[in-house]
Order: sequence, then C-alpha cells, then structure tokens
Amino acid sequence: MGRKKKTVDRGILPDPRYNSVVVSKFVNRMMWEGKRSVALRIVHDALGMLQSKTEKEPLEVFLKAIDNVKPIIEVKSRRVGGATYQVPVEIRETRREALGMRWLINAARARSGHGMGDRLAAELLDAYNNTGTAFKKKEDTHKMAEANKAFAHYRW
Repeated sequence: MGRKKKTVDRGILPDPRYNSVVVSKFVNRMMWEGKRSVALRIVHDALGMLQSKTEKEPLEVFLKAIDNVKPIIEVKSRRVGGATYQVPVEIRETRREALGMRWLINAARARSGHGMGDRLAAELLDAYNNTGTAFKKKEDTHKMAEANKAFAHYRW
C-alpha cells in the first residue's frame, strides 16, 4: 500500500472525429512507441471500413463490438492453506473495458491480413457479430469462472 495520496484520474479528451472518449482510449491502447497519429489513422481507417461493410453508424458498431467482448467475471488465484484456488470474482467496469479493448487489439494483431486497419476492422466486425478470437477469449474466461464456481466462498 502506498503512503502517498490517491492518484487522481485526470480524464481523457474525446476523439476529434467521433467525439467519443471510448475511441480515444482505444487509440491510446493501440499506440506503440508514442506514435499516436499512426494509431489514430489505423483506428479511423478501420471505422471507415466498418461503415462501408455494415452500412451502419461506425461508432455504434464499434461500441457494440466492445460491449460484446467485455468480460463480466474472471478468476483470480487465492492461496488458502497451502492450496491455490482459482476463485471467480466480478470485474469492475474500468477493468472490463480495458480487458475488452486489449483482447480486441491483440486478436487484430495476431490476425493475418494486409494492413492493421483491415485486420482491426475484421476483428471488430467479428466481435459485433459475437464471433472471433476476442469474443472466444471472453467466453473462455466466463467458462473458467463457471467451472470454478465452487470456490466462490474463498472470495474476500
């Protein structure tokens, strides 16, 4: 435990094109080596592709895709009496969002395709349709928590 003051969340400015804080957070997570303009271009290209593929508002599709990938429950290791148990715990909203975005970005990076914009658009479309690698990761997390439901009483 730190002895200093609690950190203050300074907030984040919304994305210039879509006026959304969620898109801005996604761009920040996409960014490598401080190259924000590159990450911003990739995300905007992907959202443009989503609009042409789905004929819907790209921000709406993007937010639905992230909601579909956000986990609700996860397992944490707890050591009790020399044994380690995988205890299911609920996840707070900020961590849900962070995990969902991280899984989407990692799944898009692992995909095969031409450019990162294409791969990200494909992964977002899959997440929107409840398929794809990121959605499977969420399902696996929920299955693991369900399987270890018997150890829920170790939660503290």
